[in-house]
Amino acid sequence: MKIKEAFSAIAEEINAMPTRAAMGLPEQYLAPEVEQLTHVGAEIYGASPSELISIIETCEASLEMRLAAGLFLGLLGDPRIRGADPEMIDIAGGEVRIGLPLKLVSVVADRYKERGVKQEWIAKEAPRHVVRLDPYRIGKYLVTNIEFATFLRETWYPEVPTSWAFGRFNPALSNHPVYSVSDTAAMAYAEWLSRTTRRSFRLPRESEWEYAAAGPDGRAFPWGEFAEDCANTLESGLLMTTPVGCFPKGSSFFGGLDMAGNVEEWTSDFYAAYPGGTTIGDDLATLAAARNYRVCRGGAFTRFQDLARCQRRHGPVGLPLYPISFRLAEDI
Repeated sequence: MKIKEAFSAIAEEINAMPTRAAMGLPEQYLAPEVEQLTHVGAEIYGASPSELISIIETCEASLEMRLAAGLFLGLLGDPRIRGADPEMIDIAGGEVRIGLPLKLVSVVADRYKERGVKQEWIAKEAPRHVVRLDPYRIGKYLVTNIEFATFLRETWYPEVPTSWAFGRFNPALSNHPVYSVSDTAAMAYAEWLSRTTRRSFRLPRESEWEYAAAGPDGRAFPWGEFAEDCANTLESGLLMTTPVGCFPKGSSFFGGLDMAGNVEEWTSDFYAAYPGGTTIGDDLATLAAARNYRVCRGGAFTRFQDLARCQRRHGPVGLPLYPISFRLAEDI
């Protein structure tokens, strides 16, 4: 079968499956515990932006309180979102290790087999190996809707996120991560911001992203072992994006937020086997060959925790089930 025909077959198979079924959810509506925010909203009504930020990024605050604070802050104007001067984290680089040890491939696959995870998907993460990274910076937050809207207004770039209802930016979601953005649009954003600020923004390389998320000890999740209150994955039941930084317990070793869950993230690298590894002929390999897909990282609100692991390598298929965003990297 030719590559394009294989790609079409994969896309048709996914499209034929109802979205909720693909996520492992029942047909009937399930209300998340945080559906009603009015009671906590009343408690923080009138709070200043600095007070709201302290609520959002305080581990002791409840999820309901953090979400309500993020909603208010988005409408007031979130001072954390500095479009022309995004908050970046300095990472020294050097010789670092990324990937999964070969002996753990079957262990990880078995742990998530009830979610339909195949061992070959996990095998793409191996072996753990050394890469040399120059010093770099990575965004503390994902790029948000308000930042991307500014880019579109100033450049007339011909791609509106398909997640924007009727192609319109929603002010109520201004400090949520933009998603359903192509890799070319993400790179165009970075290039525009570089020209505007005379800095060197770009998408992070796959190795840079993983090291920023997993840290020097190669954590499975940015904070360590999985916990529902650390990330906006399908386990949370929210099934929507959340304002950036609403899961402070999920902060990475270096301080990056939302590096697991919320939305998936583009890297600049095309899929290829790691040095010493084996090219896996799964759907991702087919897609990569057909369209040169760049690797995505980090999981999303539509997917369970297995996809949010720091080492997990995956790719897009252009469907709502795979909400893809990006965070910036910068040369030092």
